[in-house]
Amino acid sequence: MGTSMAVWGIGVYFTVALVVAILSRRGNRSNMAGFFLGGRSMNGILSALSYSATTFSAFMMVGLAGLTYQGGVGALGFEIVYFTGVSLVALFGPRFWLAGKKYGYVTPSEMIGGRYASKSAAITTSIVSCLFLIPYCAVQLAGVGYLLQGITGDVLPFTAGVVMATVMAILFSYTAGIRSVVWTDALQAVIMILTSTLVVLFVVQGLGGFGQFFTDLETNHPGALAVPGNGYFDFLTFLGLTLPWFFFSLSNPQVSQRLFMPASLKGLRQMLIGFLMFGFIYTFVSVLWGFSALQMFPDLQTADLATPRLLSSELVPPVLGVIVMVGIMAAAVSTIDSIMLTLSSMVSRDIYGNASKQPNDAKQLRVAKIIMPVIAVLAFVFAELQLNLIAVLSVAASSGLIVAVPAFFGTFFWKRGTAAGVVSSVSLGAALVLVLELFGSKPLGLASGIWGLVVSSFIFIGVSLVTKAPVEKAEAFTNITKRAKEGNKRAVS
Repeated sequence: MGTSMAVWGIGVYFTVALVVAILSRRGNRSNMAGFFLGGRSMNGILSALSYSATTFSAFMMVGLAGLTYQGGVGALGFEIVYFTGVSLVALFGPRFWLAGKKYGYVTPSEMIGGRYASKSAAITTSIVSCLFLIPYCAVQLAGVGYLLQGITGDVLPFTAGVVMATVMAILFSYTAGIRSVVWTDALQAVIMILTSTLVVLFVVQGLGGFGQFFTDLETNHPGALAVPGNGYFDFLTFLGLTLPWFFFSLSNPQVSQRLFMPASLKGLRQMLIGFLMFGFIYTFVSVLWGFSALQMFPDLQTADLATPRLLSSELVPPVLGVIVMVGIMAAAVSTIDSIMLTLSSMVSRDIYGNASKQPNDAKQLRVAKIIMPVIAVLAFVFAELQLNLIAVLSVAASSGLIVAVPAFFGTFFWKRGTAAGVVSSVSLGAALVLVLELFGSKPLGLASGIWGLVVSSFIFIGVSLVTKAPVEKAEAFTNITKRAKEGNKRAVS
């Protein structure tokens, strides 16, 4: 694949996606719910495609393929655990949707503040989300940088890819808010699933077909098909990677915020089913990519270059390679602009809105639009550090966000939960994870995400037991839980 072909492919994608984004400029975008939630009117199919494109970003085709290259089949188990964690969407999704519909919540942290009757709880959760999601946003930018650098043989440097992704994310976010993101997501999700599957079929066939493919893999790289295999996926490493990923759909606000968007509970269920179908296929495709790169390029210095080298190999038709490259880049951009939208809505709604004496929706929206490019610049600076192993960095970000999980469980399932419990557990848990990550420390061999969840849970429960709970709000959210159960029963029957 030549550099000119890659640049043309990016240019065509950018033009088409921008046209789609402009055409999506309908509906009321003059308020927070309209700009960030699409007016709570998204249908199930669009929501499923957008949810998939946002979740399966550079992490999958670059990160998971690289993790497979690095540690073997344990990467498949790592991702399968994530799928079991998506069951949390079935549990929390209807509750989020009903609470958002009833109280007009725009962000998950606003919902926490409402449940615990505390501005401090909303502000604390928002700050912690910014602290860990900006690096995760940078991971997506880095994925684009590695992708273009590898495919073009360093003709397009790492920074060029990062700049392109940053500019695209800002433009798509500003064009029509979440509506433009959802429609461009839908476009790229279809491209991603079709072309990535075609590529893996081309490559496996070029390596002798599936039978020969796995025979050669077992002969030349036997550790790749065993756990712990080459030793990378020992039990504690696997646990440390998978636990934050299990709670990803709940702890990551750019994902959980989308539970407010569907027009109905039926649309929410369609979103979940569509996402699971998409992800099942995409997971196996990504793992096969990693195995293919391991056989063809066994001596890569950086595992995250597995996908770029594979796409630029002679087994992948150049045109197909360009389309897949664009799909991966688009997925990363999708996650970046989703994070930008979510964090800017949290800063304007939960921090500025709670700090201002007379906040109003229009002012909050103006503040959010100012915040978006600031978040993009911070992510760009972080991406330029070029830290290796995208998958590991993604999990490190989720390790920090996991400290909010006890507060979410308390929101719907524990009446004794208090604002003091939320503020102390989220802030102290986040501080602990940050210190462990900065120093690369693993007390007792346990990763930061495990410590973050355990410590924040104990603090949340302990502090809540000795402080006063907001009885009225607790009862209101208990009623929402009852309504969600009734809705699930009707759906099953």
